[in-house]
Amino acid sequence: MSKNIIFMYILNTMADWEWGYITAELKTGRFFKKGIPGFTIKTVSLSKEPITTMGGLRIIPDLSIDEINTQDCALLLLPGGETWMDSCHASILEKAKDCLDKGIPVAAICGATMALASAGILDTYRHTSNDFAYLKKECPNYHGEENFQFQSAVTDGDLITASGTAPIELAYQVFKRLDVFSDETLDCWYQLHKIQDSQYFYKLMQSLG
Repeated sequence: MSKNIIFMYILNTMADWEWGYITAELKTGRFFKKGIPGFTIKTVSLSKEPITTMGGLRIIPDLSIDEINTQDCALLLLPGGETWMDSCHASILEKAKDCLDKGIPVAAICGATMALASAGILDTYRHTSNDFAYLKKECPNYHGEENFQFQSAVTDGDLITASGTAPIELAYQVFKRLDVFSDETLDCWYQLHKIQDSQYFYKLMQSLG
């Protein structure tokens, strides 16, 4: 796999629960199809200064936004947070546009979907967010009403969006888009985490052959 880096944008107030399923599985590759290695995860922010998540964790970014090399980028991950409507995030939204123009998947959840809406990026993709009425109210530049899907997570081409209450569904869509799990493994992984029935753990292990 020539593109082997997952770039994850990190920001102050970042929602801790929205990205862990994705980074853990893509880094380890423990349930991948045979022969596919795990990815490298690189955190990206406005500067190299530490950010503080919603849960109080301090994370030092690996890179600044201008250091993202799209030639190595397998996915741009945009977790949610409480500050996404601030104008300071314009540069990562431009990078998201660039990625989509180059056929690089972009996955956004919760507040990040609202920022994409405000930037006009959602207008031409089927998408979802936390709540349609709230999206319309808070994002006056949003004109993607006809493409809004009342679902927890949606993939349209290279754009993946999800509600902030759907980190498992977002992870499912990311793994499916990157085609790193077999269909059986992906279904078992999802069922195990969604309904917490231990039978799916054993089915998951069996699916790896």
